[in-house]
Amino acid sequence: MDDTQTISLITNSISNFGFPIAITAYLLTRFEKKIDGLNSSILELTQTLRGVQNKNHE
Repeated sequence: MDDTQTISLITNSISNFGFPIAITAYLLTRFEKKIDGLNSSILELTQTLRGVQNKNHE
């Protein structure tokens, strides 16, 4: 394979797979922020429920 074919193969690979990879990276970063928010909410809810449970046992 000569240099022209190699460059053509690399260019075609980037054009075929670059867009899906970019979209995947974008979505993963968006979902990561949402998952962090959900995790914080779950931890806060757990602490609140423990407080309520402790008040009921007193």
